[in-house]
Amino acid sequence: MKINATLPDKGRDLRLDLFRGIANWAIFLDHIPDNVVNWITTRNWGFSDAADLFVFISGYTASFVYARMMIERGFIVGATRLFKRVWQLYVAHIVLFVIYIVAIAFLAVRFGDSEIINEFNVAGLIDHATDTLGQGLLLKFKPVNLDVLPLYIVLMGFFPPVLWMMLRQPNLTMLASIALWLVARHFGWNFRAYPAGTWYFDPYAWQVLFLFGSWCALGGARRAANLIMAPITLYLCIAYLLFALVMTMAGRFADFGAMFPDWLYSAFNPNDKTYLAPYRFIHFVVIVILVIRFIPKDWPPLEWKVFDPPIVCGQQSLAVFCVGVFLSFVAHFLLSLSSGSIFVQILVSLAGIAIMTTVAYYISWSKRQDKAPKVTPVPKPAA
Repeated sequence: MKINATLPDKGRDLRLDLFRGIANWAIFLDHIPDNVVNWITTRNWGFSDAADLFVFISGYTASFVYARMMIERGFIVGATRLFKRVWQLYVAHIVLFVIYIVAIAFLAVRFGDSEIINEFNVAGLIDHATDTLGQGLLLKFKPVNLDVLPLYIVLMGFFPPVLWMMLRQPNLTMLASIALWLVARHFGWNFRAYPAGTWYFDPYAWQVLFLFGSWCALGGARRAANLIMAPITLYLCIAYLLFALVMTMAGRFADFGAMFPDWLYSAFNPNDKTYLAPYRFIHFVVIVILVIRFIPKDWPPLEWKVFDPPIVCGQQSLAVFCVGVFLSFVAHFLLSLSSGSIFVQILVSLAGIAIMTTVAYYISWSKRQDKAPKVTPVPKPAA
């Protein structure tokens, strides 16, 4: 079967780094409850949020990195490199998982705050420690806010054969992904969680965003260029963003929501995140269309120094994400101990972003030091 996908151009796409860095910052802010700063994130202004962006870019970069390798060096090599990445993600999750629950237990004992154990879903560790830790290794038990990384691990683990098909039949593979998402929503398919319930991010549903990223990376966006650049598309996208803003605000403010008929309000509130509601997916597709339309790969502002911090955070995404999840717990705990004033909320939020950015710059610097500097040979003197 011949290759029908269009491979992305070689060279780093700074748009991916920029938006992935912004997504990591937004996930950190969104995980801090009762924080006025997280009103700047996209979840308050539309149906989709940073999690959608994170999963989409993950699918895009996975195809960007491994598609060419799979074509040039074969399926086995490409698959093993993908599984190597899955192992790195799994190790990062386990390290974060252990540090997270140890920090929660320590603070609960140190400050006599037993409620924090229930709040962050780690109460099972007290009565059933062995079973709970074992289920954590199987990705079935997840404390609060540790849901995105297991989803990423599962999607990457099943990606090698999907990427093989995406390279040969990209449109058909994308249609199959959409069909699986809609069927999973209809029948309620999901992964089991421990000790009860299901995953917060249903992998059967969220795979459609991951594969949408892959489809865009492998020529889908280029094939749809005429539709993306059409004037009518722009008007429809703006209209849908305004509608999403109104419905989201209706869910945020009860008095405003009461102005709408119940059938309209209840269709969009609460926002179905677990099974990725169609209006949520469409909202994200609209955002992607506008980004493609107005921010090309060679967009000059991408070189501006002001964008360096989020770009560097996007380039070191895994470490920054893990640090951000842990810092969101620390920030939540600090706010609960303090007055929780707006000043403190802003201070804690900025401090967390600064720490995440510092970690990203340090890792970038450290990686550069691991590379042996080029030594210019000294010419021999003439005889």
